[in-house]
This record gives sequence, structure tokens and C-alpha cells, in this order.
Amino acid sequence: MLFANDTEEGLRSAAALVNTEDGEQLPDADALERFARDWNWSGNLALDEAELDAVRNLRPRLRSLWSGDEDAVVDTVNALLREFNALPQLVRHDSWDYHIHATPLEAPLSARMAVEAAMAFVDLIRSKELGRLRTCAAEDCTNVLVDLSKNRSRRFCESGCGNRAAVAAYRARLAERAEASA
Repeated sequence: MLFANDTEEGLRSAAALVNTEDGEQLPDADALERFARDWNWSGNLALDEAELDAVRNLRPRLRSLWSGDEDAVVDTVNALLREFNALPQLVRHDSWDYHIHATPLEAPLSARMAVEAAMAFVDLIRSKELGRLRTCAAEDCTNVLVDLSKNRSRRFCESGCGNRAAVAAYRARLAERAEASA
């Protein structure tokens, strides 16, 4: 683990939320509920159109954090923390040991998502690790990812792009060998 567990989860969930934009993977409140459950979001869930719209509207702001421009990332992080009145506090709940929450559990889901992402990015910025933010290396994919590997080698998102690239490379080698032996 490179960062505290809540930082890594905040980064991963921010990337996952950004990646729901492609092909609109949050078409309705049921999809939002599944996403919140899959990413273990605790607290209040309104699951209405207003909440769905607020979460969808957060995605482009979070995507901008993958820009690579440290000053722009800092500006966005600070804006999110100010906008949602972040007040960091240590909490322990469910199966989690002490970690930081900066919004109350009653805050709207979009506010909690924004602040959790911003708090995770604070650690990334302070550690000078923005280089761990990437866009998927697959030519036909615009998903973002966070490379938390020790050797900084992750190139593909979690949508199967790495497998597709490996299969394509394998088939290309087979074709090349067949051509060479013919």
C-alpha cells in the first residue's frame, strides 16, 4: 500500500465514477444505487433525479483532476473542499478502522464523493505523485486510472483493455510467424 487505505479507495472510486461517463453507466437511480453499494458509500442516499444529476455533474470536474497540471489540480481540489465545506475528522465505522471523513454522513452523495476524492488528491499532490494518474493506453478507450503499482507499470483501465491488447499482440505475433514461415 502506497497511501492510507482511505486515500487509495478515494482515488479508485473517483476514477470509477469518472469512467461511468463513457456509455452513460449511470442511466438511472438504480444504477447509482449499485455504484454506491459496489464502492461502499456509507451514509444518506436519496436516489432521486436530483442526486443522480448532481453525481453525473461531478464527473467532468473529477476528470479534470487527471489533467497533469499540478496547479490546475490544486485549484480544483481546493474549490471542491471549499464548496462542500469540508471539515476533516477521524471516524471509525463498519469494518473500517480510523480514517478521515470530511463531510457528515447526511450530506448529499455528490458532496461526499467530491470531498472524498478531493481529500485523496490532497495526499497525491503532497506526495508529488500526480504521475500515477493516467488515461488508459488502449487506443479506443478514454477511461482514467490510478497506477498504485510499486513499479508504476499500470497502463490499462479495468474494463478489459489490457486483456484485449494482450490478445491483439499475441494474434499479431502468430500472424507474423505464419507469414515468415510461408
